[in-house]
Formats: sequence, C-alpha cells, structure tokens
Amino acid sequence: MATPAELAFERTELGEEQLAHLQRLLGTWGMLADLSFSDLVLMAPLAPAEGDSHPEGRQLVILGQMRPSNSATVVEHDLVGQTASVDTWPLALAALTGGETARGEMQLEPGGEEVRLHCIPVRWQGATVAVLARLSVGAGRRPGHLERTYRDVFNRFAVMLAEGSFPYPGEEVATEEAPRVGDGVVLVDEEGRVRYASPNATNALHRMGMYSAIEGRRLTDLGIEESAIEWALASALPVVEEVERRPDVTVLLHCIPLLEDGIVTGCLVLLRDVTDVRRLDRLLLSKDAAIREVHHRVKNNLQTISALLRLQARRLPPGGGRVALFEAERRVRSIAIVHEILSREPSDQVPFDEIVTSLLRMAEDSVVSQNLTFEVTGALGEVPADVATPLAVVLAELVQNAIEHAFPDTPEAGGAPVSGSIAVALRNDGHVLRVEVCDDGAGLPEGFDIDETESLGLSIVRDLVRSQLEGTIAMRDRRVLGSQERGTVVVIELPVRAPRPIGH
Repeated sequence: MATPAELAFERTELGEEQLAHLQRLLGTWGMLADLSFSDLVLMAPLAPAEGDSHPEGRQLVILGQMRPSNSATVVEHDLVGQTASVDTWPLALAALTGGETARGEMQLEPGGEEVRLHCIPVRWQGATVAVLARLSVGAGRRPGHLERTYRDVFNRFAVMLAEGSFPYPGEEVATEEAPRVGDGVVLVDEEGRVRYASPNATNALHRMGMYSAIEGRRLTDLGIEESAIEWALASALPVVEEVERRPDVTVLLHCIPLLEDGIVTGCLVLLRDVTDVRRLDRLLLSKDAAIREVHHRVKNNLQTISALLRLQARRLPPGGGRVALFEAERRVRSIAIVHEILSREPSDQVPFDEIVTSLLRMAEDSVVSQNLTFEVTGALGEVPADVATPLAVVLAELVQNAIEHAFPDTPEAGGAPVSGSIAVALRNDGHVLRVEVCDDGAGLPEGFDIDETESLGLSIVRDLVRSQLEGTIAMRDRRVLGSQERGTVVVIELPVRAPRPIGH
C-alpha cells in the first residue's frame, strides 16, 4: 500500500507545501481521534479528468485513516487509497467546495447502521485543500464530564483546522514516547489557570507531590514549574518538556496552544509519567558504559601482552624463536584492533571496514626494505562481533604472508628494493561475505595445497575459516585465472549470519 504522500502525489494536484501541511496533520491526529472518541478519515480531491470543469462531480481520495485508542472503532475496514464519490460522501464534498463544516449521517455500507458524520474543511493559506471526516456512533448514553470536555477541545481544534492554524507550521511528528490523551490531559485557560485535569493527569501530578485541588489555580502556585505552558501560551506554538519533580519522578509535558482567530485562548497539556522509561534509559546507558569499559580493558591488556611479546622477541638472537614471538605479537594486535572499535561502539555488529584499514596500516609498518603498495576496494559493512575477531586474524595473516613470501626481503640486482602491490577486495551481497587478497609477487610453489601446508600461519587461517567461520578458502596462482601476471589470489567466502537476539 502506498503511503499517504505517495497517494496524494499520484492522484491529486496538491503542491509540496500543501502535502507537508497534511503530513503534519497525519503525524498528530491520533490526539484528535482520542479527543473525539471517533474514527477520523482524511480526504483530498482527485485531480480532475481531462475536460472535466464541474467540481461538483469530482471525487475524493482517502489519504489516511485513524482509529481512537480509547473507544470502539466505527470503520472496521481499511479505507486508505479508496475513492469517495459525491453520491456516498456528499457532506465531505460540500465541506470541500463550500469551505464550511458540514454535519449529518451516512451509511458506510448498504443496509448498515447509520453513523454520525462531521466533515471539517482543512485550510492552508486560505485555501481548502482537504476534508477531515469524523465518524461516530449515534446518540446513546449521556456523556460524562471527561467526554464532554474532550469533545469540546476537539471542536476547538476543528475550528483551528478550518482556520488553517492547525497543524502548526514546522511541528515535528510525535515520537513513540510522546504523551497521548489516555496518559493524562490538563486544560488551562489563556492565563495558565487549570480548568480541567483528567484522572490520569491527576495521578501524575500526585506523583510529583501535588495533592491540593488544582482547578482554578496555576501550577506555579502549587510548586511546579510551568515554563513550557508559559512559552506555549506566549509563542502560540507547541512545546515539549520534561519535568523532574524529584530524582525518582519524571513527567513529560506536551503543551499545545488553542487558538481562535489567531488569538491564544488556552492550552491543552498532555502528560505522561516517563519515570520508568528514564530509569531504563539510565540502566541502558550504564550497561553500555560498562561494556565499553570491558572492551577498553581487554584492548589495553592485549596491547600489554603484545608489548611484552615484542620486548621478549627483541632480547632473543635472530632465529626461529624470535620470528615466532613477533608473529604471536602481530596476531594479538589484530585481536586488539577489534576490541578497540568495540570500546567505542558496544554492539553485536562491528564496522569491519574500519578494521581492514587498521590492519593494512599495521602491515605497512611491518615492511622493512620492500617497496609495496596496499589497496582496498569494496566493503563488508557491519559484521557480527563473533565473526569480526577471527576474520581480522585471518586477513592479517594473509597480508603478512604475502609480504613475507610473495616479495623476498632482499634487494633486486643493482640494489633496487623489491616492489609490488597487495590488494584486498571486499564484497557483501547480503548472503555471502567475500574477501579476496591478491598480490603480484612470486606466486605459489609448485604443487602447493593449502590442505597439506605445514605453515603455522596458513594452518591457522584454514582452520579459522572452515571451523569457526563455517566458510571456504581457496589459494591459486593468478595465471590459473587466465592472467599473464604473476602473483597469488586467496578467496574466502563466508555465509552472512543474522544478528543474534539481544541477551544471547
């Protein structure tokens, strides 16, 4: 199903600013549905067919539909995207063409129960661009004080819709934690005095330490700062503010000014007790900080081990033992790079491209007499943390293997240093992670087989790829691929793993 903006763009003649006005209405009209205890339908005129010059024969397209959260719905079916003709919605077309509110009754389905219909023109810069239809059941029991107050506030918003002063210019779409009518409503007059407070709002005020009768009084008289209400009344714009009455109580206020002929006549304040939400936020921040600290300490410990191995290796005479310690030190540093990134962003997903950059920088620092260039193409994006660590070790081993064996560490004839290039190509198609390490060096020895290799580094690579990463690895000469250039190509392919659920 297309979005309302897409429907409007495709089937109406509304401009960008008119569309933005209707989108702001769609982002805030859940409050209107709750205040009216009714279903709401937003309709705009279809673009006239070629040669049609009679607006009374035009049709409307339904751009949006909102059901109340505090009462039963009247419209059971999804109407978004349907067309409304003058035969079925005459009052809506009358409100559109006449620019005046229209009331009456209609049948949503042939033979069905009649529902009450209230059609409100939606104006933007003096022009009627859409119609907001309110659908509710017929008269029944006598409404209570709360319902009468809510419906009276809805009628004030209906006047603002017809005047073009609601929704407010530049108002942001409400977030998930924004207060709704069911959370609590306080109605204040133009002087900021409370005229009505719903039971849920009273409970929230009690948690803030306000137990006195509040109707007819200002919140400041009761010891609660009301800067948000004052600013909304003064600026005629909505204001959202958090109030911390005590360290253990936090209430979110959404102050919405009520206007008539451009003059502020009061303010609707929606309250939501977000104490538990903020407590969970603080716990999450504390948990994130603890995880970052753990990764930071692991990184520091690994760097300490790396320094000790390097120091011990330098004390040994040249030979196999010294080489083995340097190789172990390099592998520890590869793992430390992963934890360094995790210490900045504790997550199950790691931006592996940052790791590749650090690994190649580390490889460049290890080059002594060769004249080598390094290149990275493509990207893997984010990979699970339990994949990033072994894959970082594998990539570091392959690059170091190319440095040591593809390019001998001895000058060529005439004293010129050995030159060459090592390229790393990355690809993630959503199903397979592909890592390719290619060099233009000496190539593989005759009869080489990675399954039979006695090299410790390549054995580590092979076992990590096949057992821990559940992937495949292949090494071959570039000439086997049809190229006349010398060198070696290593291709690793791993299945993409879905992120693990939180808590596992």
